[in-house]
Amino acid sequence: MVRIATYNVHRCIGADGRYDADRVAAVIRELDADVVGLQEVDARYHLENDLDQIEYLQEATGMTAVAGPTLTNHRGYYGNALLTRHPVLDARHVDLSWARREKRGALDVELDCEGAPVRVIVTHFGLRGAERREQVRGILSLVEQGRAAPLAVVGDFNEWSFINRTVRVLDGALGASAAVRSFPSRWPLLSLDRVWVRPRAALEAVWAHMSPLALVASDHLPVVGRLAASWVQAVA
Repeated sequence: MVRIATYNVHRCIGADGRYDADRVAAVIRELDADVVGLQEVDARYHLENDLDQIEYLQEATGMTAVAGPTLTNHRGYYGNALLTRHPVLDARHVDLSWARREKRGALDVELDCEGAPVRVIVTHFGLRGAERREQVRGILSLVEQGRAAPLAVVGDFNEWSFINRTVRVLDGALGASAAVRSFPSRWPLLSLDRVWVRPRAALEAVWAHMSPLALVASDHLPVVGRLAASWVQAVA
């Protein structure tokens, strides 16, 4: 594994207000990532041309898709997902919903990466501080339930506050994350989208992907992390 990314695709509605799943798929291909954690994927929840976005993105990128729905009804589901070039060993969804707020969750996936198990957690936190504090406790509990390493936690953590309580807690547990500005996509000011890797030393670089297409395909920019080969070799 060389690259891991996180991307809030905003139901494939771009910064220009136009629905276009083709643009999102093209941006994902530009990333050239081995694993991409997705948020706000619409799998027949609010239908657009009867398109199941998870199925479409899987076909358009040539990657394997794993769904992590947070909202489900008779029309389908909406929420997190993961695209990967590696075989999927196991996947489970964990409910991180809080009080009467929008349902939230985490997708916990184990991959076979060159013969070694690698764990990737994809999540999307809530908008209120108290909600995020509860959700970060849920993520840390989830982290400790599985293998210690190698592990990646990626997603949209919605940490708007300059105090950054959510980020500080995760930094303390997993090592400091890079504060890369990813929202809003056209004029990025806020570091809502993050990549954590354990062990932290394996994460060599983190950046926001700012191609012309990425500036308009969603209201978030993808955030990409480059990993050292030793991340996998350490447990192979």
